[in-house]
Amino acid sequence: MATEQSGDAKQLVKYRVEGGVAVIELDDAPANTYSYEMMRQLDEVILRARMDENVHVLVLCGAGEKFFSAGASISMLAKADPQFKYYFCLHANETLCRLEQTPKIVIAALNGHTVGGGLEIALACDIRIARKEGGKIGLPEVNLGVLPGTGGTQRLARIVGRACAFEMMATGRTFSFEEAFEIGLVHYLYEGEKFWDDVMTYARQFCPPNKASRAVGRIKRAVVTGPEVGFGEALALERELQQLLFTSEDAKEGIDAYVEKRQAKFKGK
Repeated sequence: MATEQSGDAKQLVKYRVEGGVAVIELDDAPANTYSYEMMRQLDEVILRARMDENVHVLVLCGAGEKFFSAGASISMLAKADPQFKYYFCLHANETLCRLEQTPKIVIAALNGHTVGGGLEIALACDIRIARKEGGKIGLPEVNLGVLPGTGGTQRLARIVGRACAFEMMATGRTFSFEEAFEIGLVHYLYEGEKFWDDVMTYARQFCPPNKASRAVGRIKRAVVTGPEVGFGEALALERELQQLLFTSEDAKEGIDAYVEKRQAKFKGK
């Protein structure tokens, strides 16, 4: 993958844009574990993609073929004092919340093992696509005497249900992508030989002219935020987002195309 680098610091998160899709690659061999520095770089590129009007979709992946990410660097945590660990976890939470709240669709391309904090990153994404027979997935933090501390206890329960999530985290077991698909943790399984091409094809369907990307982003905002507030407030949020969309060029194009019985050509505006 072609990458952009800046300065003399090691580039742990690589970034490029392809036809409206921002590709964000976690790159720290051998297991793409994350440190404070990697999280800072991830935070930076999330904001970069959010502010770029030419980016309509974000795709997160891991470098290589064996790991999406094995989570936080245990060697780093072993050397850190409790205060650093607290602030490290706080910043990681803030970064993943920023990813989750970005009004652009985010796809996690699980190209390899996705465990611990690696799964917590994937849980903050909107869609998870895994490579068939590509690795293991799970939250095994209990085996270290701790809990999943970067949103895992909350996001997993919201996705697969409280009972299933608790059993997974209490046992600390890891399991196949195929089982993850069966319980709804993974949305799609793609064959290994064409995995990346198929992921990008899936991502591009949400880019103009195929889709009104602003509408996709506002649907995301309503779905992510709505369940966390009262029903009346959620309906008010939905109305406000709808009003914003009614003023967009894409809404006019979509309605005109429907009336004229033609395929809409959206611009993301």
